[in-house]
Amino acid sequence: MSQPTDSVLLKDETWERVDKATGGAAAPCFQCGVCTAICPLGLVKGETISIRKIVRQAQLGLPGWADGLWECTTCLWCESRCPHEVDITKAILGLRQLAWKEREVPEGLPTLLWDIYFDGNSWGRPPSERPLWAKDKAIKEFSPSDEILLYVGDDAAYDRRIQKVAHALVALLEAAGVTFGTLGEREPHCGDAVRSLGHEEYVAEIIESNAQLFQEAGVKTMVTVSPHCYDMFANRYPHFSDDFRPLHYSLYLLELINGERLKFEKELPLKVTYHDPCYLSRRNGICDEPRQVLESIPGLQLVEMERSRDDTLCCGGGGGRMWMETAAGERFSDLRVKEAAETGAEVVVTCCPHCITCLEDSLSQVGKSKLRVMDLAEVAHLALQS
Repeated sequence: MSQPTDSVLLKDETWERVDKATGGAAAPCFQCGVCTAICPLGLVKGETISIRKIVRQAQLGLPGWADGLWECTTCLWCESRCPHEVDITKAILGLRQLAWKEREVPEGLPTLLWDIYFDGNSWGRPPSERPLWAKDKAIKEFSPSDEILLYVGDDAAYDRRIQKVAHALVALLEAAGVTFGTLGEREPHCGDAVRSLGHEEYVAEIIESNAQLFQEAGVKTMVTVSPHCYDMFANRYPHFSDDFRPLHYSLYLLELINGERLKFEKELPLKVTYHDPCYLSRRNGICDEPRQVLESIPGLQLVEMERSRDDTLCCGGGGGRMWMETAAGERFSDLRVKEAAETGAEVVVTCCPHCITCLEDSLSQVGKSKLRVMDLAEVAHLALQS
């Protein structure tokens, strides 16, 4: 008996390949649709990401099953509200790994991975240029006697805008008398870009190699510029010693302030609102600490947006979206800039390179040129200078 032309024959091997790729993460899904209903993409686009639809189409082996897969920013909004506690991020990344094998990958992403493989960074720039962000500063090579390793990251090393953040952070560390160094040309890519695109086998190689490098270098406390790097080191890397302590710089600044090594004595009359990066707030529960740094600055007024802390709205740059084009009118950052302007703040403060890039790109697009975007380190440095 022949099958109707519009029917699909379910094959065990087709179904099982999804279960294997996702490590069974999609199995607990009850198809309740909460994730689809609350996906923030619906705020800027006519439709949301239907994860359950993607999973079912992949299980059936339907053509184009991965079409909506790459829109996810891994912001964790859906996962944090899933009534069955499905590890949706694991399912998404597993499906992306499957998409690589089945050649369902957007144009340009293979080039990104080759850049990381050959040059050790997501910018496709020579490793010899990595220390150039600090060419006018006397920053030494890290030694085990230093208090911290400053892990600069790809963006702060190669992006001129984010280099300013690194400069401000260095000035704060120096003002507090912290002994620190960097790995210079030897600093590796943390692996976040590779992981977010679903290349688990490659990211495992990166983690193993980097962990060995950090161990041999005698790294104990590591301070990162990017929340994405922090998330990798804190949650994806083996803690190769009891002393290994990765920190996002906002946590370390608060330690310095509480220890009275970093003090802001003069007033900074500035009205600001704080944008929580997803990879600090929802992923790692770091909401209070950046605010406490801001609140330690005399004269500064902090006002909140309606969506804040673990209810923050994603900037749109996570999950590999920084390396994919997002159509005008479909950018979370456009909406976020409007929300920031509604608070009456002069500055929207954040502490993530991706967030800075997305928010600043949106300022001119939505006509909010009077609003400025500053990193937390830049605001703290400004307070130190005032």
